Amino acid sequence: MTSATTFALIRHGQTDWNAAMRIQGLSDIPLNDTGRAQAADAVGHLARYDWDFIVSSTLSRAAETADLIADGLGLTVTRRIPQIVERNYGPAEGLSAGPELDALRFDGGPTGNGGFLGAEPEADVAARGLQALRELAAAHPGARIIVVSHGTLIRLTLMSALSEFVGTITNAALTVVSLDDTGWSLEVLNGEVLTPTDDLDNDLDALDAAPAR
Repeated sequence: MTSATTFALIRHGQTDWNAAMRIQGLSDIPLNDTGRAQAADAVGHLARYDWDFIVSSTLSRAAETADLIADGLGLTVTRRIPQIVERNYGPAEGLSAGPELDALRFDGGPTGNGGFLGAEPEADVAARGLQALRELAAAHPGARIIVVSHGTLIRLTLMSALSEFVGTITNAALTVVSLDDTGWSLEVLNGEVLTPTDDLDNDLDALDAAPAR
């Protein structure tokens, strides 16, 4: 049996569109100052464990979050991976809740929230996210990898990997999942430890007590 490959899945820090609750998707919206502070906070959580390297989405909000984390941890961002960009929401991008967005909605989909006319199907998002993680695991078996990506991409990828519902992924929160010969295991979700491991046991109290920012 090969060693487990462990992933810290980090959603990028906040952007102005996040703060305004506008759909971003492939729109390349940069971090705001709150997002940069969230990336700095993520360094503290990640520093409790050992990591080998960092990869990120090609979109600037994820790339900058990864760069800030890398600087804080003394690690290298080795790749920008197009497969882990956010879902393409098509005509829904830039919209917030209201009649214009509601007119684009339709029922169904893996999350039960349906989809948007002209948007990338949820199943396609999950498939490319899962493929990217599997390719990283195949290339770096047993490694511990920080992956900086996007909320919907992470959520749909986890749902596909685990075959269970996963809620909203918080900006810059720590989510840890591992892959070995037996399959996927979710250990931490949005900073909440779900499946303690030897590496995590000593840090549960510290993680729970860490202040929100």
